Parts: sequence; C-alpha cells; structure tokens
Amino acid sequence: MAQIKKPSRVYDAIIVGSGAGGGMAAYVLTRAGAKVLMLEAGGWYDTAKQSKMFEWDYQAPHRGAVKPNTTFGYFDAAVGGWQIPGEPYTNAPGTDWTWFRSRMLGGRTNHWGRISLRFGPYDFKPYSRDGKGFDWPITYEDLAPYYDKTEELIGVYGSIENVENAPDGKFQPAPAPRCYELLVQKACEKLHITCIPSRHSILTRPLNGRPACHYCSQCGRSCATSSNFSSPTVLIPPAMETGNLDIICNAMVREVLTGPDGLATGVSYVDRTTRKEVQARGKVVVLAASNCETCRLLLNSRSTRHPDGLANSTGVVGRYLMDTVGADGTVGFFPVLMDLPPHNDDGTGGMHLYMPWWNYDKQFKNQMPFSRGYHIEFGGGRHMPGEGTFGGSHRYLGGGYGAELKKGCRKLFGAFVGFSSRGEMIPNDDSWCEIDKDVVDEWGIPVLKFHFKWTQDEILQARHARETFREIIETAGGEVVQTAGADENWGISRGGEIIHEVGTARMGSERSTSALNAYCQAWDCKNLFITDAAPFVSNADKNPTLTILALAWRTSEHIVDEVKKRNI
Repeated sequence: MAQIKKPSRVYDAIIVGSGAGGGMAAYVLTRAGAKVLMLEAGGWYDTAKQSKMFEWDYQAPHRGAVKPNTTFGYFDAAVGGWQIPGEPYTNAPGTDWTWFRSRMLGGRTNHWGRISLRFGPYDFKPYSRDGKGFDWPITYEDLAPYYDKTEELIGVYGSIENVENAPDGKFQPAPAPRCYELLVQKACEKLHITCIPSRHSILTRPLNGRPACHYCSQCGRSCATSSNFSSPTVLIPPAMETGNLDIICNAMVREVLTGPDGLATGVSYVDRTTRKEVQARGKVVVLAASNCETCRLLLNSRSTRHPDGLANSTGVVGRYLMDTVGADGTVGFFPVLMDLPPHNDDGTGGMHLYMPWWNYDKQFKNQMPFSRGYHIEFGGGRHMPGEGTFGGSHRYLGGGYGAELKKGCRKLFGAFVGFSSRGEMIPNDDSWCEIDKDVVDEWGIPVLKFHFKWTQDEILQARHARETFREIIETAGGEVVQTAGADENWGISRGGEIIHEVGTARMGSERSTSALNAYCQAWDCKNLFITDAAPFVSNADKNPTLTILALAWRTSEHIVDEVKKRNI
C-alpha cells in the first residue's frame, strides 16, 4: 500500500485553485489574519518573466499559428488547453462538450479576455421575470458593494451609461473608440442598437503601483507590466505580503477529506513531481478549482457520511451545467475602410465599444421568439498582422506576387470587421456531468463524463445574432463575406467552447434544491465553501469572471465572520 504523507500543521483555510475565485479568497482571508494554504494543480507562473507580450510573430514557429498544443496560437498564455495529456474527460453519446483547462498559477486569469460586465438586477431573478430557469438566493443589491470593491481593486475601465440591466460601476476612463468602431457605432444608432464603451479590467490610469496599459494589445499573452488583471499580479502578491499564505504548485487534489462528524478536515492531493499522495489539513476548505473541477472533487469525496459525494445529499451536484451561447465568425468587408491614410489604431487588447442587450422591453412583452439576451462583441482594425491576417484577400485582389501583392494587401488592411455574440443559456435537465466509473486520469482520479444540449431558446438566439450582424454590416455600407446559416444551426458554439462554463453546485434558498446556501457554504458541511463559478444559478450574457470575483469576496468575508462568531 502506498504511503500517504500527513503533515502535522493545520491551516486556518485550504484553498484549492489559484484563479479568480481562489486568488480573491486568498486576498481576503490572509488580510483578515488567517493562515492559508493554496494548492494549484499546475506550475508557478511569473507574468513579468514569462510573458511573451513583447515578442514579434516572426520570432515564433509558423508565425505564431495555432497548433494542437497552443489553442490560441504560439503566444497564448495557457499551460493546458482543450485536451491535457493524461487528464481526459468523456462525453456521453450525442454530447459534443469541450473543456478548456489551464494548469498554471492563476489559471485562466492569465489569458482571458478581461471583459468585465456586472450581472444586472434581472440576471439574479430570471425565473421571476419569464418563468424559465431559477432565481438566485441573492439580489443585485446584495452583490453590488462587492462589485464596487472588486472594480476599485482590479481596475476596470468603462463609462456611466444608465443602460437597462447593464449596471455602471467604479470605472477608470474608457479608451477612445477606433476608426472602424465609430463606423459600426453610427450604424447601430440608425438601427436603435445600443453601442457604448466596453468594460475591461485593463488599467487606463496607474493603480496601486501598477502602470496604465501601454496599448500593445497583447493581453492574451498575459501582461508583463501587470496593467491588466490576473490573479498572480493583483490578488496573490498582496496575500503573500501578509506572510499568511503558503502556495504549493503541482498539487493535483483528489478529494476533500472529512471526519466522523462529516465536517471537512483537509484535502488529499497527488504531488505531480513525486507522484506521491499527500494530505493537507485545514479548519476550512475553499474550493476554487473552476466549476467542473470543483464538481469532480465533490463527487469524488465519498464517505460514510457523504455516500453520494460531498454537498450532494440532494443529488444536485453536477446538475445544471451551463456555458455562454456563442455565435462567432461573421465577418464584414467595408470598402470605406480601404486604403486609409496611416492613423493611430492602437489601444487595449480587445474592443473599445460593445453592444449590451437592447430588447428587454420586447422580450417582456413576449415579442421575441426566444428568452434571455446576448451582447455583441466586435473586432477589426490594423492590429499587428500575423498568420492568416490576409486570408481570403484573393477574392478582392485576384491573387498576385511580390510588390504588387503587398500593395494590394496594404490596401485591404483594416477593412474587415468580425462580429460575435455572447448570450445567456437557460439551465436545462439535459446538461450536467457525473463521474465516469470506467475512466481515471494518470493520477488515478476518476474523470468527468459530460451531458450537454442546447435548447431552442439558445439556437434562436444565435439566429437573431446572425441576422443582426448582417443588418449592422449592411447599414454601415459593408458586405457580409462570412457567416453561418440555418444549415449550420446558425453557427452556435459547441458546449464549453466559449470557456464560460458555470453551475454544477448551485446556491439556493432551500436546502432541498441546492448544494450551497446564499453564502456559497455547503448545506451538508458547514466548513466547506466554493468561490468559483460552480454556485452560479444562471449564466447571464455577461462574462462571468467579474461576478466570480465579487461573489468570492462576499463568501470570504462571510467565512471570516463565521470564524469570529465561532460558528465554524
């Protein structure tokens, strides 16, 4: 029998995961004086030393093109991807789910899009509004103070707009729109589509020793100057400065350990460097491994007191898995943008304008064919050209060679704009995950099996997005050169493809229908908390990271209060 290493030290809290939820829990708990151990499945990641934001595409193999082991190109700051050797997952027959994982300190906060949108009042009470899905046990007003604190800590740019169900925040100034963005905004005005400055966690003013963004636009490579938000640059450093945080990397957590009374006593993990089993002990356990990994941990944490897995006495763990509804790849060609004189087209990584959902009133009056909404993201301009930038140019140039081809490409450079939607998925009974009883990973840990299905609400939403993209492009004087139609299900994304997966251990007001209470505390195990996206009850069209951070802050403050009251 393999020997299990059992340290004698008992931490005040053990946090599993170092991304948005884990980093925020560490930030709050250590500053409150708690001795904390953070376990990360991947290796150490130092953005200042390891970011490749200043390298040129021509310095990379194949000009930085996407390869099987680099999902978003050579420079993406992700150690992991859709498939990780030795760490499989499975899909049930008929399911097409894909799962992106990052094995590195800070997880996916190193390479996310930094779009930081608050959920609105409707998003916390969707069932009350249209009778579909479920209501959260909290309101927007409950979380608003934590949105405020989070935005002031991480730095979010935006503008005060008073748009329905798109709450304003504590913003830094937004960067000026680019040329092509102004063109699209004018078209939206004619169509009565709201188009406002976007909201990103990227600094436009210095903050807490972090410099403002220098507009290299390479946020996806992680930021060497800490000008955008990531857990290793904003949350973990101040936690470490307290002297209260220990971090162990390459710790693949197997399960949460519990005592005879059913309470959590710590976790068991595999040291990936030695392949030995180790136990860590803590008075409180916080799971923040990302929602599906957290679900796997709960379901694999079986004991006499928790025979169906931890926090799962009602069988709700694994249920109501959701992703964002995506419709990517519609591209418009705008002749008016051809052959423009050189002009300043730089800025932050990603868009400077976006379109929040604008049809709440029609939906409320049952004038739309689907429930819930989406927002529009778009991108173009003269960003640094790389592999594939001039793909399809032969349609306009008719091919060519040498100097004449270069002249033609320069003429087209910046004349194309791509459009995407990000929409709400309503939780359904056909989308869930469970432990695959026949498959384990290379660490001997049982893996997840996924079940997933879009409903007509999501498919019709994708159709509406495609039709809206066409209206915008043609109103702006452009031509649609690429899109998806009915024969392709309107190009709706695969489940998991947008990397906004949430749910599987939802919070609720009733113990009989939820895994966690309104403070993300397990009903069945009062010293177990979750601070990633697993507690989400719904998945609004807003990108989830800002809400993960705000909810994690609220949960962590509750842990501190409960410890002070000696309730845990």
